[in-house]
Amino acid sequence: MAEYPPRSCGPCPHIAHFGSKGDAPERDWLSTNTVPKPQLEYKTEHKLNERQLATTGTYLNPDLTINPVPEVKLDKLPKMDETEGYKGGIPPCTMNIEPPVCCLPGADPKQRGFIPDGFQICKEKREKAKQLKDHLTKKDPCITPEKMHREVGKTIPEKPQEERPLRREDTALPCYMPQPQDALPIKLEKHMEPVGPWATGRVDWGPLSGLTGIRPIVDKYSIQRYSEGEWREHNKQELEAAAREMHRANLINWNGQQCLQQVFADADKNQGDNTKRLEQRELEIHRWKCEAERAIGAATEELCFLEEQRHRLRDTFSVLNLLGFIAGECLDRRTSRIDSDVVRDVVEDALIRELTLIKEVKELFTRTLKDVEHQLNESKNAKARLEYDWSDKLDAHKLDSINMALNTRSTILMFKPGAVCFPEEQSTPEYWEHFTRETVIAGEATRQRSEMLRNTVNNVILNAARDLRSQADKVEEALTKRIACTREILNRMENDLKNVLRRIADIEMLINELMNGLRSLDIPVKKAQTRLDNRLKRPRVENCRDAVHFGLMEECKTLGESVAAVTAQLNQAKDSLAKLVKVRQDLEREIMIKRKTLEIDCERTNRFRSFYPSVAALTGR
Repeated sequence: MAEYPPRSCGPCPHIAHFGSKGDAPERDWLSTNTVPKPQLEYKTEHKLNERQLATTGTYLNPDLTINPVPEVKLDKLPKMDETEGYKGGIPPCTMNIEPPVCCLPGADPKQRGFIPDGFQICKEKREKAKQLKDHLTKKDPCITPEKMHREVGKTIPEKPQEERPLRREDTALPCYMPQPQDALPIKLEKHMEPVGPWATGRVDWGPLSGLTGIRPIVDKYSIQRYSEGEWREHNKQELEAAAREMHRANLINWNGQQCLQQVFADADKNQGDNTKRLEQRELEIHRWKCEAERAIGAATEELCFLEEQRHRLRDTFSVLNLLGFIAGECLDRRTSRIDSDVVRDVVEDALIRELTLIKEVKELFTRTLKDVEHQLNESKNAKARLEYDWSDKLDAHKLDSINMALNTRSTILMFKPGAVCFPEEQSTPEYWEHFTRETVIAGEATRQRSEMLRNTVNNVILNAARDLRSQADKVEEALTKRIACTREILNRMENDLKNVLRRIADIEMLINELMNGLRSLDIPVKKAQTRLDNRLKRPRVENCRDAVHFGLMEECKTLGESVAAVTAQLNQAKDSLAKLVKVRQDLEREIMIKRKTLEIDCERTNRFRSFYPSVAALTGR
């Protein structure tokens, strides 16, 4: 917000001169409290690294011959006719208002602002002011620049022992870079007045607004955003930033070249080392692959010794598979039961135990096959394990051979970033060698145990057949009892359904009677209400509250209670009917569920159980 111009005639010509203190005239209160004393301005003690106003830097001497406040030339002021009166308001600085009015010694300090006889006062003081001006502008031969330089206050340097830099005036800085005078205070130009060539604004309310200074005119050229020093400092920052980035780019270029050389050398060394490791690994895999081939050949030679036992166990496995299919199918069929019949009853427990027994027997036969010498053990366990291990080693040997043959000129090289990882299922080299060695040793040990297990095969088969037959009998007995119980509850529900249907018919008849009764009560209610309405039309005093009126009111009340009672009974009948319908639906659904259960247990489960094999088939004969 623009400030109002000061209420004065401009700079006073009798202040801010470097002269002796004794010769300076006495100043009034306004001059003393508004204008700083130049004698004390440069003698004030300042702190280190503090910006000095009106003085130069630490190592530069100030030029005290220049007056810090512009001097007013009284002889250049325009003359004004004494007969011309003052128009009023705050006088502009260009008007011939003599200094005695504002700040000369001897003037009345109370005379401020608008003075009617200002021209008379100026005429009387003009000669005195001229004499005082000649006295103040007269140069004193005792005051010299050298003397003022010696007396001026200077800032103490932070490191007094260091050699001070010499001032080189012949070195000129570019015009767009910071200059030494940027740190000096900016010389104040003539204040922008409310009127002038720059005041392009428009006054809002009258022709005297701009003249009186009540509202100063401000336009877009009256506010300066940046100074020239700030502009040069900004240029310096931009140039320094460009130099830093160019230096950083040079460092990055040099580091990149060094990085490429080091990376290429490391890549060649790593490729050579890994090729040697692959060659050694390929030889180890080939050695253990040959060991597995010899173990497989020894296991294959044992197949001809237990051919008969192999056929017998094969037949037994076929029977066990049939038993497991029968038990599993019975359980699957019983899972087709609906809602409340999906229970774990005695039949289901017996079937689960039978299925568990079949699995245990099958596991026992499997272990027997693993332990039977030569053929069963070698073909089911050891031989399969050896062949599986041999096939893995064959694939690993082929892959490592291909990797060992790859070079930088191979045509099958591709980017596969997903392969750069350590899978969780990878084994260690120690465990890999241990696994292969144990596989070969286990195959040889199994071949030696074949003779010891030959006599135990027959006993295992007989015991398993006896246990399976016993469990089958328990399943059939439990199934028969469950079917009988289901038929009994089915008959009971069918009888209850018949009774419910009868009660539903009775309730429906009752509902019809109650509804007819409600409709018949409408006429008495209408009759009583009509009588009351007619009696309310009686004029004036005839409209009395007599016994007839009380009787009609009581009749309406009684009829209302009767209608409410019948309505309550009707609602209860409807609720009972709805519940009976719900019970009927539930009974019909339960009957359907029970019939479905009987169909599953009688027709399907019993039919599957009829295919149960005999004891001879269970023993493999």
